[in-house]
Amino acid sequence: MSNNNKKILIAAGGTGGHIFPSLSLANFLKNKYKLYIITDKRGLKYLDNKEKINIKTINSGTIFKKTLFQAFAGIIKVFFSFISSTFYLIILRPQLVIGMGGYPSFPVCVASYCLRIPVIIYENNLVIGRANKFLLSISKAILVATSNVQGIDQKYKKKIFSSGYLIRSQILNLKKNEVQKSEKKDLSILITGGSQSAKIFGEILPNIITRCCEKDIKFKIYQQCLDNQIDQIKKLYEKSKLEFELFSFSDDISKYFKKADLAITRSGASSLAELVNLRIPFIAIPLPSSVDNHQFENANYFSKKGYCFLLEEKFVSDKLFEILVDLKKDIKKLFLMKERMREHSDKDVFLKTEKVIKKILNE
Repeated sequence: MSNNNKKILIAAGGTGGHIFPSLSLANFLKNKYKLYIITDKRGLKYLDNKEKINIKTINSGTIFKKTLFQAFAGIIKVFFSFISSTFYLIILRPQLVIGMGGYPSFPVCVASYCLRIPVIIYENNLVIGRANKFLLSISKAILVATSNVQGIDQKYKKKIFSSGYLIRSQILNLKKNEVQKSEKKDLSILITGGSQSAKIFGEILPNIITRCCEKDIKFKIYQQCLDNQIDQIKKLYEKSKLEFELFSFSDDISKYFKKADLAITRSGASSLAELVNLRIPFIAIPLPSSVDNHQFENANYFSKKGYCFLLEEKFVSDKLFEILVDLKKDIKKLFLMKERMREHSDKDVFLKTEKVIKKILNE
């Protein structure tokens, strides 16, 4: 069977952190294989399907709940997801299933294993996700963004392949306008809270920015925010006579990447990897409630390399103002971070990933 006739199903969770890498991989492979994506209903808001990829949704859940009743309900939901996934796989008959993490990927990958369809899993966080951890033993290959991933037993070492971060190809190819520091009047700051933007990004951060203005330290602000945050933030920035632009999560963020000297961001793996590849220094504020504290580990990995500042949420009110004032006084620190980022590149990630896919398909 030629590659063009082989079917690959990508199973992913419904958050942006799972969907964007899945979509990036699907776009790279779609001219060589028949591509399908399966996720839950949350994922549809990121999939406008301009790429014309076949998409199916399942109603999945998690067994990791606070109460026994919720856990039991989660088990029932996972069981029915497994049944529906099995029927879908029997009809589709893919040659390979790639699990991208997230709870909806779990029943699909287990059903694939039961039907003797080879499974590859991909992990881009520094701590392996719970769904992927359960799938380690049944997967033919384990793709990781970096070899430093925590939580993978050494007995699976021979199945691990370090591919890099699967980020959007348009980001990898984006030509960022480099501006010499002598030409800069105000630092341009991109503030992005990710697909699950939080209260701290809509309320606390704007107050810290306006506090800087009171000290006659001004920035150009490009801020991603929720629709219900826009009016409040707009009034605050207008009162401080700031130059700013607010945008929603659905807007194309590429144009803001081109303008940013610094980013303030959550610590999803894909978000941080995009900033590093574009050589935009950042202040990482991990989501405290992230599963197994994986966002902290993501940020800590890049912080140790000297690419960013790691700032835990509980210290934001006290420390962020100091960091911004210091950077405004000594912009050389940002340029030093940019230079360090030159050592990191994910331009070969798709070729490395495809090499593993071909290996498993040909076994």
